Amino acid sequence: MTRADNGEWKSTACILCTLNCGVKVQLSNNGTQIARIRGDEAHPASEGYLCNKASRLNYYQNRSDRLRSPMRRTPAGNYEAIDWETAIGEIAEKFTAVRDQHGADTIFYYGGGGQGNHLPGAYGRMTSAALGVKFRSNAIAQEKTGEFWVANRMFGGWPHGDFDNAQVVVFLGKNPWQSHGVHRARALVREIAKDPDRTLVVIDPKRTETADLADIHLQVKPGRDAWLLAGLIATLIQEDIVNHAWLDEHANGFKAVADVFAHTDIDDCATKCGIDAAVIGSTAHLIANADSVSMLEDLGVQMNRHSTLVSYLQRMVWVLAGHFGRPGTHATANGLTSFGAGYEVGVSPVAGARIVSGLVPCNVIPEEILTDHPNRYRAMIIESANPVHSLADSPKWREAMRALEVSVVLDVAMTETARQADYVLPTTSQYEKAEATFFNFEFPNNHFHLRAPLFPPAEGTLDEAEIHIRLVTAMGGWPDEVEANLRDALQSGGRKAFREAVFATLAADPALMNVAPGLLYRTLGDSLPDGMRNAAALWAICHQHATGSPHSVHAAGVEGEGMDLGDALFDALLASPSGMVTSVEGWDEVWKRVPGGRVDLEQREFLADATTLNDEEPEETSEAFPFLLAAGERRAFTANTIMRNPEWRRKDPHGALHINPEDAARLNLGEGSTARISSERGSLDVVVELTDRMYRGHVSLPNGLGLDYPDDDGTVIQNGAAPNELTSLHLRDEYVGTPWHKTVPVRIEAVD
Repeated sequence: MTRADNGEWKSTACILCTLNCGVKVQLSNNGTQIARIRGDEAHPASEGYLCNKASRLNYYQNRSDRLRSPMRRTPAGNYEAIDWETAIGEIAEKFTAVRDQHGADTIFYYGGGGQGNHLPGAYGRMTSAALGVKFRSNAIAQEKTGEFWVANRMFGGWPHGDFDNAQVVVFLGKNPWQSHGVHRARALVREIAKDPDRTLVVIDPKRTETADLADIHLQVKPGRDAWLLAGLIATLIQEDIVNHAWLDEHANGFKAVADVFAHTDIDDCATKCGIDAAVIGSTAHLIANADSVSMLEDLGVQMNRHSTLVSYLQRMVWVLAGHFGRPGTHATANGLTSFGAGYEVGVSPVAGARIVSGLVPCNVIPEEILTDHPNRYRAMIIESANPVHSLADSPKWREAMRALEVSVVLDVAMTETARQADYVLPTTSQYEKAEATFFNFEFPNNHFHLRAPLFPPAEGTLDEAEIHIRLVTAMGGWPDEVEANLRDALQSGGRKAFREAVFATLAADPALMNVAPGLLYRTLGDSLPDGMRNAAALWAICHQHATGSPHSVHAAGVEGEGMDLGDALFDALLASPSGMVTSVEGWDEVWKRVPGGRVDLEQREFLADATTLNDEEPEETSEAFPFLLAAGERRAFTANTIMRNPEWRRKDPHGALHINPEDAARLNLGEGSTARISSERGSLDVVVELTDRMYRGHVSLPNGLGLDYPDDDGTVIQNGAAPNELTSLHLRDEYVGTPWHKTVPVRIEAVD
């Protein structure tokens, strides 16, 4: 990196995973480049921790593919630059025409935030409300909805493990060394591994970096986690090592569970999952006898076969042993942006797919478009997301995008999705506006980080809040008089008068809630420090949190009573550049969030599935496709697709295919050779890397490659292989439609 302009360190956050670790940066080249990066010791959750990926964040901010003008697709399929007024006017006209002719439920909204770009989600709802949009989705729907659905039904919320204090830590389909998911991931894994009184268990078909440090690595056959977990539960039941006292006090439905697993054939489960029955038994006893256990599942099972069933079974393993609601176990958090994930809210209009957390399953979206059904999706708004590249079956997604009557993408670059859209609107980057964390699941101390911009907005761009306000205005839905009244209240009477005016106005006309974030942005936002206008939407969230949990906000050290507490919390966020603890709770609070104070074990459809596992003869491969591909593995230099410049990767520049040396030898493949990998959807040529970490018959490709990026001459080229050229829409979970990305049947051949 280049030398910093001066010694000033600015607080911000990493944007490459959900944790958003706190970092400090120094700028160079007259404040236009990120020159140096280090961990922020003052951040309440990451505490100065930093992984290798964050050191390269300048490749996100300073890039040659940055969009600086609205773009419109021409009849020839090219793009032409247009001015903002033209773009907003045409988009508003075309979307309202679709709404008026076909109905609001034919307009679909996808995205609304990234790993660090969360606040646009609040503002994007204004355009959706103005159009009457009913159906939406985002990346969570291809990963977490099954887990959220199960967790909500059992616990009334999503429980997260107390990994810092657990005696036994289990990572299921999870490699935190590369994918994180817990704060200070690598440091935490090392601490557990070095402590003789703690045990680290990894369940994964690959011998990952985390598995290298584990006390126990259960190298399960790819896609067979359900049988391993059923074997663990059956051992707990059949050997009667469950925590009866805890279950009697805290759970309902144990008898129904015991009746099912009392008849499970553990030896059959062992054969099918590839783990010896004796090892299954000893692991079950370890969990039953431990003082505390915390388990974390991730994409290795959530994007795999029986994924929703697995989310249920893994919870049963530790709940039957009483590992919930006390230190070192699991708890539901009370974060500033906690959301009611897991609720089932109807079905999609064409496929009839279950909608969980308000999100249509990603794998059915093209199916909802490519049909002659009268209620098909005809228009689409895509914000801060790249579904053509990041979701299953990229060929089908490209076809679906071009079948829409109108589509618009809001993003910083001309992504693979933008190249299929009718309009592309350039937004400010995540470091050019106020932004914040979102996935706050810590307990008992829950933190929130509101960060200031590092750079002024790039020329020609607008932040998402302003874009949505202009769209709503163009559609005739902006309340100018209300905006003026609220601004007058703030200027004449200060924050207290403004607060009273806001709540009185919303009480008198609840429909104004649809544009409330924009009203705050245009009024309160003007009174905030430079660059922080985008944070105005958080003011209402702070009031909601303070009203609902005043005791936890007081415990975090925020002073104030009644409505003053919400303002005090908001002001504290503005005054905390490294983030702050926003709520502190005791373990008794967890039980207040569990409906009736008792965990619901009896989930009948999952228990019915469990009874069929011994009868099932799983056949994931075939003669035509004898290998299973893990499509989208997280590696040392892969992240979400906002890192488009291939130069950011210091290792594995081509995104090599990982394959076991014995498999490679049979196929006449050597280190660095080229292989053709084919699925039912397509083929890719990839570079080969031999590694004995891979299970025989199991191969992997990394996520985040196969992206278009201009070379030094300005020619746009694709770098590496895009895994979703191989994945399929119909390979998906039977309950919530999450894709089976980790076990895609493929064929591999040597290329001369």
